[in-house]
Amino acid sequence: QAQLAESGGGLVQPGGSLRLSCAASTWTLENYPIAWFRQAPGKEREGVACISSRYGGTYYADDVKGRFTISRGNAKNTVYLQMNSLKPEDTAVYYCALDSGYGTNCPEGGPYYYGMDYWGAGTLVTVSS
Repeated sequence: QAQLAESGGGLVQPGGSLRLSCAASTWTLENYPIAWFRQAPGKEREGVACISSRYGGTYYADDVKGRFTISRGNAKNTVYLQMNSLKPEDTAVYYCALDSGYGTNCPEGGPYYYGMDYWGAGTLVTVSS
């Protein structure tokens, strides 16, 4: 069973940056689509970015496009979410998730909750002055 662990969350001022990491202890992440979701208090969990398996592309939600970048680490078992120009409305718990479809791509319309098979415990990002 895949074990996913997020790190890198914290408190940052508006306009600042954070880099989140998602690490796997069992599977080789580059073979599977990996997505970042977030859930703010009182709101549904939403997909913000997705990276397809090794030969695929990326997806970003409209409200993070141009500010967030999802990428794979050289170690092949890590996926990053670089978040720049952070806004208070980016405040949420951020989760990484894995789609166990080997060699598949992110859905064209973006990742969705029931399409992901394994989840990390989440890391809190707070954007506030």
